[in-house]
This record gives sequence, structure tokens and C-alpha cells, in this order.
Amino acid sequence: MIRALALSIGMVLAGGAVQAQSALQQANEVLFQQLQQVHRLSGAEMERIRAIFGQRGFMGQGNPAINQRPMTPEQCAARIPGGPESYRNSRFERICGDKYMAPLYDPRTERAEDANACIDMFEFPNIPCTYPVVWVKAVEAAQICAAQGKRLCDAHEWEGACAGALEPPDYRFDLGSHGAMRAWHNSKYEPTKSWSYGPTFQRGICAQDSVKSATCPGGGFNRCGSNHYPVGSFPNCRSALGVYDLNGNAAEHMNLPLRPDQMASAGSTTLGVTEMKGSWFIWDKINAHPDWCRWRAPYWHGAPVMSPSSHENYHLGFRCCKSI
Repeated sequence: MIRALALSIGMVLAGGAVQAQSALQQANEVLFQQLQQVHRLSGAEMERIRAIFGQRGFMGQGNPAINQRPMTPEQCAARIPGGPESYRNSRFERICGDKYMAPLYDPRTERAEDANACIDMFEFPNIPCTYPVVWVKAVEAAQICAAQGKRLCDAHEWEGACAGALEPPDYRFDLGSHGAMRAWHNSKYEPTKSWSYGPTFQRGICAQDSVKSATCPGGGFNRCGSNHYPVGSFPNCRSALGVYDLNGNAAEHMNLPLRPDQMASAGSTTLGVTEMKGSWFIWDKINAHPDWCRWRAPYWHGAPVMSPSSHENYHLGFRCCKSI
């Protein structure tokens, strides 16, 4: 009898998993249509992106069966003065060659036109008032960026986008270890720490007043809802360089080079190790770790970016950079 009950429960769970996968595939089809239309991707580019999404079957905007969204795309659009289309910047588009990208430069000494790289204004899919893509490994993020003619950002590029000024790379490869490089970097920037929206941490500014699923402890696609806001829902969660949601919503994969030949910004495709940037959707309630702009994290879930075992979870997404 116990065995029969266990088999019955297993069948119910399996049926629920099948339904969740079917709902996810339908949601991804809508996402693919949005990607192709907004970013004018070719058939070949979309074929590559579809193949990357199809490698494991979990990547997307979270599990539709258990997501608890704090805001709909329609509510997001209503919050933005001028609507989502107002996020377009014709000057940035001329510089970056794509919608919803922002030039990376130092306003103290440069103009936007002097930039050598751009960064997505929003978390992927980089379309305002859509939900961020999560359950993505760092290697898959790098592949998706490449499929669009972009690349994964180096850590210092994300930090510059957040702090409002791109500074030269300062990875101190001579120190020889992730821990030593991180400690030196954090001690350098902590006295002048800031957030994308200003010099002090604030609640209510960014997409970080959502909730964690009650079933989530222990993790898993069928236990943890991706309870994000649509990207761009908080117009004031914006850096001085015009980049949104760097604090709150989804945490983000970035490349942390440990050697000079691992810098994506210098043209490397080898890449370094994973660096998880930013905070995520519960930060107004739980500050799990520092989230100021130039803070670098410990080697959590560490792996080479291009490793098939790089980390994924329900609140971890990415955004892309582009060399110009």
C-alpha cells in the first residue's frame, strides 16, 4: 500500500512537471517573438538562441506554475512616464547600433561618443516591461550574447555602468588568486561605495520588494518561483549612465578575468570565472550580502564561465555588453 501511494504521488509530481515544462515552452515562444521583433534578430540568430534555450529545458522567465509576480507587464507600462518606448535613446542607438543599450565611458573625461563598449540597459531579454530570463548558466549567457553579436560583460564594465563612470580595468592579476584580488579591489572602493541610484542604500527605489516562495528552501525549479518584476518597472532605479535594474530584480552573471588573456573586453573568448553581480528581488526585506556597485563577491558557486557546470538558479540572470 505504501509503495502504491508513493507511486501515485510520483505520478502526480511527474504530471505537474510535464505541465510546467509545457507552460514554460509556450512562454518562451512569446519571448522569442518579442526578441526577434524588438532587436531585429535574423532567422539564423533566432535559431541559435532557440537551440541554447533547448539544451536543458529550464531556461526562461521562471516556472509559470509557481511564479508569484508582484507586477504585470501592463502595470509596468503604466508606471513609466511616456510608456516603455520612452526608454529608447536615439543618441545611444547611433553609438551602440542597437535598441536599449547604453555607452560605457567616464563622464568626467569623456563623451558618450568616445565609448569603446556598450551595455544592455535592462536584464536579458533587454526589452522593457518583460520579465528577466533566469535559470541560465554563465556559459549559456555567454552563448546567447554571442548569438546576438554581443558578449558577456567583464566585471569592471558592469561596475562602471552601475557607479556611473567606467574606470580602467584593475584586476591586479599579479596578486595571484581570486581572494587576494577581491580583497584588494573591495578595500580600494569601499570608502566611496555607491548604488546605481545614489550614494546610500534606499528601499523602494528598485525592483526588490517581492517575496521568496515559501517552498523555496533547498532550491529547485519546481520549488522556487522567479518572483521578479518586469524590467524597467522602476524608472528611478537608473544609473548616471542610463542603465536600469543593476540593483534589485535579477542577480547577473558577469565575467571575472583572473589572467590578462581572459578579458572579454579585450576580445578574449576564453573568459575567466563567474562573478554574480547586483542584488535581487527581495532586497527591501533581506540584505543577504553587500550590493554596492563596485563590490565583488566571494567565489560563490565558482566555476569557469565556459564550464557546463557553471551555476544557475531562480533569481540569477544576465545582461550583455558589446564592443564598438
